[in-house]
Amino acid sequence: MLNKKRAFLSTTLGLAGTLGIASPVFAATLEGYATLNGGTTGGKGGNVVYASTGTQINQAMCDRASTETPLIIYVSGTINHGNTSKVSGNCDTTSDSIQFKKVKNISLIGTGSGAVFDQIGIHIREASNIIIQNINVKNVKKSGSPISNGGDAIGMEKNVYNIWIDHNTLEASGGESSGYDALLDMKSTTQYVTVSYNKFYKSGRGGLIGSSDSDAYNTYVTFHHNWYDQVDSRMPLLRHGTAHAYNNYYTNVSKSAMNPRIGGSIKAENNHFNGVNNPIGTFYTNDMGYWDLSGNIFENVTWNETADEHPAGPNPSSTTSVTIPYSYRLDGANCVKNVVTNAAGANKGLKESNGSCSTSGGDNGGDNGGSNGDNLGTNLSIGAGSDGSSKGAGSYGDVRDGDTSTYWSPNGTTGRISIKWSGSKTVNTVVIREPSGFQGRIGSWTLVNHDTGATLKSGNGAGTIKFSTTSLTKLDFNITSASGTPAVAEFETYNAQ
Repeated sequence: MLNKKRAFLSTTLGLAGTLGIASPVFAATLEGYATLNGGTTGGKGGNVVYASTGTQINQAMCDRASTETPLIIYVSGTINHGNTSKVSGNCDTTSDSIQFKKVKNISLIGTGSGAVFDQIGIHIREASNIIIQNINVKNVKKSGSPISNGGDAIGMEKNVYNIWIDHNTLEASGGESSGYDALLDMKSTTQYVTVSYNKFYKSGRGGLIGSSDSDAYNTYVTFHHNWYDQVDSRMPLLRHGTAHAYNNYYTNVSKSAMNPRIGGSIKAENNHFNGVNNPIGTFYTNDMGYWDLSGNIFENVTWNETADEHPAGPNPSSTTSVTIPYSYRLDGANCVKNVVTNAAGANKGLKESNGSCSTSGGDNGGDNGGSNGDNLGTNLSIGAGSDGSSKGAGSYGDVRDGDTSTYWSPNGTTGRISIKWSGSKTVNTVVIREPSGFQGRIGSWTLVNHDTGATLKSGNGAGTIKFSTTSLTKLDFNITSASGTPAVAEFETYNAQ
């Protein structure tokens, strides 16, 4: 079912490129507290930089005209201690973490075949208007070697405002005894945060809001459509502040999930707890927090009450009422498992709930995310013909051979590649895949029905393109701008159901 406040904000990232060159377009829906306090747009409208090392990320921040100049960093490959060095300039960087300190207006977005932060965490301090999207951060340690970011995959502290953590995978390989701390911590005045469509995996601690009982000014955090799997506790641990958790999926939780305490209040709507010990309550203290519950599914859960454990169940009911000051779309709890397991995490095409118990891609022309996991059916390009305007590298047939290691490239930065059939085909979806080493180069494009000359869709960046169902014998993909010589590994065509 949908919340009666159906309006929601849509934020489109990466709309402008360096020196006017078009860049990939990522579209995703921003809901929650990050829409307030002036909103959260990250580096929208700023220069675009592509990075495959931590040093390049640091250099991009340091090269800005000021600490507030908007910047979009598209990152691919593996970021680790070996390729991350401190850089100086309009920045405060380190060699042992990716640090956004005393900066504003930055988007860090994983692209191409994926971005992995291996044993190196992301630290946000005295910063605002930051977006972290489509990145896998794993095995960040606070003890052992190498260490990074106090053991947090992503950590925020000291006057941090308007942060969007979206479609990331945050994971560890154990708990504190193995050298890890938390996956997502917020402390020392962190406010107006949205945490959406992330997967939290295999950790002792999901994360906290407020590091101690005296850390009282962390508040206004939204968690929605996240998947917590094999996480022991802190989903979240909330001190003092206000949080809103809806449409999250919790599986294999051994200790406790939502833990508001010492006056913290959480509104928990239409979440699904499956195989969870103590889904919600105040735990490990007698300083009580509060909860506002509605529509949640408690499946195969246990409620264990001790002297300092105060679960909301076995007959959970609300102990407070929390008013939510923004509009949002609420999925039925029975839809949460399917939606979240298909959409949450990095490298899933920025899929989101479509409001009908399934998912669709974060598509805005091209989303650079492949097929988005939709049920596209048979690739009609296999066995078809192809031609184009020019060949700078490869052959026209390389875009329809099912092999992403082969590709066609035009003679220049613009060109046409076409798929053609001997008879009419019904098509409504195209997936453009770039080969390794060329990700993010395709800028603006048009998709044209060659038979009639009609433009079916226009946009920016490779990825999934959806349009009205059309019957045709030839389909043109026209690249009209690019950052360097572009390439197409696969030009897939579908009649998606």
